[in-house]
Amino acid sequence: MKTLPVYRTPMVAPKGRVREWLLVDATDVPLGRLASKVAYLLRGKHRPTFAPQWNLGAAVVIINAEKVALTGKKAEQKVYVRHTGYPGGQRHIPLSRLSPEQVIFHAVKGMLPKNRLQDRMLRNLYIYTGPSHPHSAQQPKVYSLPL
Repeated sequence: MKTLPVYRTPMVAPKGRVREWLLVDATDVPLGRLASKVAYLLRGKHRPTFAPQWNLGAAVVIINAEKVALTGKKAEQKVYVRHTGYPGGQRHIPLSRLSPEQVIFHAVKGMLPKNRLQDRMLRNLYIYTGPSHPHSAQQPKVYSLPL
């Protein structure tokens, strides 16, 4: 009986890899589109060596978080719900009470996979309200989001 040859996908070991830094401007970008693209970059799916079991994504610096666009009536109507764990402990937090950094962080976190790598990926996310950031030593490349 003739057997087929076994082909294996080459996997790049994560040792010695330098993490790339990307700078994203959130000015007038819809929140959902920003969050989905940033989650894509944090996972590393933009790289040809993507592997779901490794944290090989980029470090993403988001500037101008206060200028992110909210479509529709989200600014008045969106409510985040959490539970304290105690009976009657459901808490409703309107979007207007959260800072722009918290809103973007929550949106990106919701678009990442719910596994052990989620916290590690979120450590590579840096969000700032103004146009300045303290990561100039890493020389982040400007990444323009397709609208």
